Amino acid sequence: MTLILFACLLDLTFGDPVYRLHPVRLIGDLSALIERQFFARGWNGRWGGIAHGLLVISAVLAVWLGIRAGAAWIHPQLALLWDLYLAYSLLCLRDLLEQGRRVLRNLDDLPAARNQLTQLVGRDTAPLQRDGIVRATIESLAENLTDAVLTPLWALCLFGLPGLLAVKVISTLDSMIGYQNQRYQQFGWAAARSDDFIHWLPARLSVLVIALAAALLRLHPLLALRTAWRDHALLPSPNSGWSEAACAGALRVRLLGPVWRNGQVVNERFIGNSAWPADLDATDLQRALTLILVCYPLALALGLSWQ
Repeated sequence: MTLILFACLLDLTFGDPVYRLHPVRLIGDLSALIERQFFARGWNGRWGGIAHGLLVISAVLAVWLGIRAGAAWIHPQLALLWDLYLAYSLLCLRDLLEQGRRVLRNLDDLPAARNQLTQLVGRDTAPLQRDGIVRATIESLAENLTDAVLTPLWALCLFGLPGLLAVKVISTLDSMIGYQNQRYQQFGWAAARSDDFIHWLPARLSVLVIALAAALLRLHPLLALRTAWRDHALLPSPNSGWSEAACAGALRVRLLGPVWRNGQVVNERFIGNSAWPADLDATDLQRALTLILVCYPLALALGLSWQ
């Protein structure tokens, strides 16, 4: 419990460290190295993708245990510091909030806001006006609440550092090879399905966390529950719709709306009641940032209660 609390405190205080040898970057480098070897041998089907994922996870866990053993041999406290360093490096709430705040600070300069938004979303940002930028930012904050915050935090609480490392490896693999394109349609299948699996329960529990945070902030907790149940399936992902719809209800706003990818409109539907506002502004984004922040101690308390 002490490790978890200190890691969360460091994350909230200093944010995710950015440097070349960050553990997630090293995981990505390892994945790419093994992928090249597999493709060179023709192991680029589903079974190759499964073996690739298992090998990356095993290697990451072996490196963690090896360094930990060496650190403990020098001094037991060094092993604890190694664990704390990894846990802190792999939790990223402050970084998520800071990316949202950068968009907020740039809302009066739309080109700058669009450029900042590209750090959060994969859609085309050039067609977006102020309201669309705000909606897209809130959507990304809500989606990443599950993917980047709740799942890693709860994995750490339930399974310790091995669980956290496995979750981050799977998420990294999904972001690198979990695409439905010619190269990765088969090889990336296991990464994509594994990512869906690890976020399945946290995505649904996120609705309760968001509703409770909304109650504490005197927003709209019942609307968060109702909207999540009604609108979660509007997104193609089996998981991201839950937290996005819950945030829409909690804030009583419409999200999503027109979405462009590669110059084509791929969505025009809205999440939320048609009577709710969709012309969102800085006040709405600030409320969303506060909502996400309040979710964190609630999620931490829930995770610690499982120990």
